[in-house]
Amino acid sequence: MKMNSSIKAELISIGAVDIDLSLLGRITIPTAGPGAGGRAFFFRSGKHRVRLVVDEGSPLRAVRDNGDIVIMKGGKELVRGTIEEELIHCPEQAYITMSERCIYDCKFCPVPKLNGKVKSTEELLALVEEAHSFGSMKGISITSGVEVSPEKEVERAADLVRKLKKYNVPIGVSVYPTKDSSRILKEAGASEIKYNVETMDRELYDKYCKKPPLDFTLACLKDAVKFFGKDRVFTNFIVGLGETDETVEKYYEELAAMGVIPIIRAVGVHPLRFGELEAERPTKERLLKLARMSRRILDKYGLDASAAKTMCLPCTGCDLNPHIDL
Repeated sequence: MKMNSSIKAELISIGAVDIDLSLLGRITIPTAGPGAGGRAFFFRSGKHRVRLVVDEGSPLRAVRDNGDIVIMKGGKELVRGTIEEELIHCPEQAYITMSERCIYDCKFCPVPKLNGKVKSTEELLALVEEAHSFGSMKGISITSGVEVSPEKEVERAADLVRKLKKYNVPIGVSVYPTKDSSRILKEAGASEIKYNVETMDRELYDKYCKKPPLDFTLACLKDAVKFFGKDRVFTNFIVGLGETDETVEKYYEELAAMGVIPIIRAVGVHPLRFGELEAERPTKERLLKLARMSRRILDKYGLDASAAKTMCLPCTGCDLNPHIDL
């Protein structure tokens, strides 16, 4: 059976699969965001793609059958497809992380606990060149934790964008915003920008987001639309932290009215964060409901989630893209 939106929502709601590592081929280990440090792969079936963490305790089991990868649930075939090779972190994009450490301590993110590497510009350029050599690079995405300050990361990202323009592909940047980050990154040559609100529930934000105030991020997103324009400004909106669907819809529309495309992201609790986060991964039914809500609101404001060229929306691995998956 090929994947459809319902099967994809079910796979996202579980998020992991038991699979023999020898079946995976060449994969990369993410070094930023909630999935940092984990082993995962991209599964393609029909027009849909999903990213699944490798976990032998998962209720899903993946096996090879006549050249296909078959994902089983309860001993029965759920979906059949193939494993996609990554460039860096996702297929068709070089998704690079500048700083694998962070001065902030958001409770859903393992990066502050991992204390990873801060890559030099030379290392980052070499990674992109290697990805380019495979011949399938359609975009470059830059993300980062915060080693010293958001201002320094924006400065590094802008310098990197200027050096990467030679590849003539869209370049997206996802960093902590600063007062002038949108102007600086746009002038450097970035095509798209993402500043993450994480959650718009103020109580949950104060509880779990140990970073600059939400209102500052919202002001920076509004400013970003002025510089980058329609369908080029994004934000991650985590669900599963205890927010209601009514809260999600209210603030999703507030963001869309600003010209921002929110990405509904199912929460995941990293082992390094056990005990620090009260979270429940959303069900298949909730993910589908919120995806339909997303499409309705985006259509209302003339926004198109399928128009994005970089970062999470064109990848679609971790989320339901309302204009691709529905």
